[in-house]
Amino acid sequence: MRLILPAATVALTALALAAAPAGAVSLSATPIPATATAPDGTLSLTSATVGAGEPIKVSYSTPRPHPKNWIGLYTDPGNGPVEEKYVGPSLKWVYIPDATGTATLPTDGLEPGDYVVYALAADGYAWLAAPAKLRIVSNEPPRFVTGAFTLRNARAGSPYTATVKGLVRGSVDRFAKVSGPAWVEVAADGSITGTPPASASAKTATFEVEARAANGEPATATVRVRIRPAGAPLVPELKALSWNLWHGGSQVRDSREKQLRFLLDRDIDVVGVQESSGTGTKALGEALGWDYFQAGPDLGVLSRYPITARGPLPSESGLPMSNVRIRIDERRGSEVALWNVHLGYTPYGPYDACFGKMPVDRLLAREAESGRARQIESIMTAMSADLKAASRTPVLLMGDFNAPSHLDWTDANPHCGYGYVPWPTSRMPAKAGMRDTFRVANPNPAAEPGITWSPIYKTFTGGYGHDSHAGKPEPQDRIDFIHVKGRLSVLASDAVVEGTPQPIPGHQDNAWTSDHAAVLTVFRVR
Repeated sequence: MRLILPAATVALTALALAAAPAGAVSLSATPIPATATAPDGTLSLTSATVGAGEPIKVSYSTPRPHPKNWIGLYTDPGNGPVEEKYVGPSLKWVYIPDATGTATLPTDGLEPGDYVVYALAADGYAWLAAPAKLRIVSNEPPRFVTGAFTLRNARAGSPYTATVKGLVRGSVDRFAKVSGPAWVEVAADGSITGTPPASASAKTATFEVEARAANGEPATATVRVRIRPAGAPLVPELKALSWNLWHGGSQVRDSREKQLRFLLDRDIDVVGVQESSGTGTKALGEALGWDYFQAGPDLGVLSRYPITARGPLPSESGLPMSNVRIRIDERRGSEVALWNVHLGYTPYGPYDACFGKMPVDRLLAREAESGRARQIESIMTAMSADLKAASRTPVLLMGDFNAPSHLDWTDANPHCGYGYVPWPTSRMPAKAGMRDTFRVANPNPAAEPGITWSPIYKTFTGGYGHDSHAGKPEPQDRIDFIHVKGRLSVLASDAVVEGTPQPIPGHQDNAWTSDHAAVLTVFRVR
């Protein structure tokens, strides 16, 4: 919900679209497109390989010096201005005001992987020179992102595959099994394979895996796999998460490692991702060894279990949504239809209410002006076939709705002096027969507000037509949701963060990498 310009200093909060870092594993073979106007300067790197934590040294020249010319670092592939247009914020940046000179970019907090440096004109995105690619490498000893974790479920008598290769940071030469059941095999590349015997049914296989660097330095982790009986459902409980990554997590140091640790420690099965910054969903999916759908620069879905169908990209549908079907039982053919959304962010209803003191009819008119009412109506129409078939295939609708719920703004639970407000983005899913999973598990909004916006924005910083209220407390509200229709019973639902997030501007070392809380709902699969 915050947009600060110039371009080199763009910092959007989670209610606006953005982009972020992602650790690639190999140099991109895709050439950077040529621009319509050929750049007339030069940009070169002292080295195309930089150690993690070491500065990137850049030399440049341009016949168009300007005090606001700048260089920015982006992941490759990622959210760089490949067509000389803004996609998302840079990871690191510095001004280059002279006609010729040198500059350095820090790499602290960045994951090893592939990156690209752009030289850009006058706080904009026109290229001053052809971009330069580089790789950040790690010389640290190996370490697993968390010391114990659970992989996807296995079935007795059926071949099983998973991987741990993306769950290690530092330099790794090979993996090996240290201990565990005979049926588990660990390949040198971190692949986990084997067929659990019938005697392992309804048990949890536990084994120890070692990652070893070329110099012999080791790291170990305890790995668990739940073994389901041959005739039982493969996934009796499903943990679903809606998570706005906040520019992919780029605003917090070591974000990718923290994101992976969170997903593993919470034993998550499926994730609806917003603000994935072009590559965030892909990077997480590849590191976890999960299936994924990177649906354009913003949205994505992660799944421990196979994604069998993918809907159109937002650029194709014209709607801020992505949808997939996930197979949670290969023998029964059981699937879940998951729809993930990121609705428009301005104007923002709680600001209009708490700062603007607008009457309810004006609040609702502003919802229409924001585009959210039209968006959710169109999304519910797009979902109609899945909703009609929800008795056979359960349907989830999750995401960052950028609007409160009519179940929260009630006469019994007033907000800023308002009683009931029929916010359309929550009423339309309810009208379609969907249940707000957080309110199913926590029916009293006064006792369990479930705040998701915002764990780190505690003070309003202005904008959105309410500048005079800058410095006042930020309205805290629940604007991220997981709705369900069909045969999934809600066992629990919570607004979750990791640790105790420190507010802006002291957020960079938070264990929690977002400016939203995530919504985690646990279902029993019936």
